[in-house]
Amino acid sequence: MNTLQMAIADTVTITKRNALKIKRAPDLLGGAVILPIVFVLLFAYIFGSMIEVPGVSYREYMVPGVFVVAIVSGAQITGYTLTLDLRKGIFDRFRTLPMSPSAVLTGQTLCDVLMNLTSIVVMAVVGLIVGWRIHTTPLEAVLGFLLLLLFAYAFSWVTATVALALRTPEVFNNIATLVSMPLMFLSNVFVDSARLPGPLKTVAEWNPVSTIVQAARDLFGNAIPATAVSGAWPLQHAVLVSLLWCVLILIVFVPLATRLYQKAVSR
Repeated sequence: MNTLQMAIADTVTITKRNALKIKRAPDLLGGAVILPIVFVLLFAYIFGSMIEVPGVSYREYMVPGVFVVAIVSGAQITGYTLTLDLRKGIFDRFRTLPMSPSAVLTGQTLCDVLMNLTSIVVMAVVGLIVGWRIHTTPLEAVLGFLLLLLFAYAFSWVTATVALALRTPEVFNNIATLVSMPLMFLSNVFVDSARLPGPLKTVAEWNPVSTIVQAARDLFGNAIPATAVSGAWPLQHAVLVSLLWCVLILIVFVPLATRLYQKAVSR
């Protein structure tokens, strides 16, 4: 078996291992299935009755945003499980096995994509029940879901990097929450970023989360009419900029996470 075949086989094995671990952890599995349902129902029936968005139903407006919120929250599972493996010495056992070093991180991030796929499917079903609809072609809708999964995969490498740098579950959870909350709430996830005051408006418009959300809304046909959309360049070209963000994140964080992993297992 050549090096590439061994890396692929090891990645599949690690992905299965992490998927089984999540399946046997009710708290992690519940976060992937129950939390998305709570998000959709909360913002559809509570906040949705108080927030108005010009030119579009708020329930249709907020569902793509909740997709991204679940992705950002779900990606933290990658970091959390990595810190647990570090604490338990699992990586030291992997180092003694004849396996590809890249398989550990790749398998973990691919498992995170499967978790996010589950979340998105659950949210899409619940969203359809509460009134969310897709108004574009089937191809555009598929591209919208694929873009969300690509962002989920890229963001998993961010959380993996942070986890390998911090190394403990408690510290990682605290830092991840401090970082993810501004990303989600200083954006257009729940309200139109154009309505935010002063500097907050600029931050929200250039926030990568806002760009991903806007791209999803464009591809699902849930966006605010063009006449009311913010004039910020990332939001005007949301699909292209979202792809650029995903590529940039992968270029930066894949080698950085790999380097930190090699440093962790060499100790």
